Amino acid sequence: MRVVKPYGDTMDDGKVQLSFTLPVPDGAKGREAARKLVLSWGFKDCEVVHSSPLSDEFSFYVAYGKSESSIDYDSVVADEADSDGTMSMDEVNEFIRQNIGRKVVVVGACTGFDAHTVGIDAIMNMKGYNHHFGLERYPEMEAYNLGAQVPNEKLIEYAVKVNADAILVSQVVTQKDTHIHNMTEFIELLEAKGLRQKFICVAGGPRIGNKLAVELGYDVGFGRGAYADDVASYVVNKIVEKKQR
Repeated sequence: MRVVKPYGDTMDDGKVQLSFTLPVPDGAKGREAARKLVLSWGFKDCEVVHSSPLSDEFSFYVAYGKSESSIDYDSVVADEADSDGTMSMDEVNEFIRQNIGRKVVVVGACTGFDAHTVGIDAIMNMKGYNHHFGLERYPEMEAYNLGAQVPNEKLIEYAVKVNADAILVSQVVTQKDTHIHNMTEFIELLEAKGLRQKFICVAGGPRIGNKLAVELGYDVGFGRGAYADDVASYVVNKIVEKKQR
């Protein structure tokens, strides 16, 4: 067992920084309301160190508090896809040549009304992100990035047209669980067309966990910190696994 607590100035001091918005005017009364709210959450020694008005009736606060809570780190199970077997770009290409013998076709898009392409671009665009090249640079892959605000129906039609092995669905906007509705609709459309087993379905986004993705019917989900090599490694291994069934 490894018990850990938040760290601020001194190991295990339990110091935590919080930020939040309240629907009240900025001022002394608002700051005191923010302080008492933090204390009501079980924190000790709370101090509001910053406040600013967002409008006449809304204000933003930053507060420090002390928590007595701790966690057994050894008991924690991460909600993420297993990346222990992640290969480099060169290794993925060699794996495809040795085990698949043809180019792997991947189609991706940010679907629904979500207009944010930063996630799908980081995985698919040739330049990639943070020194990890995107799937378009993999010589043994054909990667099609359809961009943002792509209807689920159109993404499926394109995947069928190019005979894709995998479909990547990116979701960034999560207000009012929009992402859950859109991701669910995508899987339901595939199932209604009898195509679910034809494709490897990968979901991704900063607030998408592997557990949620699998619950909604995807093969895997990648959240923040994932790169193209994580996705590529999963896809090519899954293709071989499906061939061996």
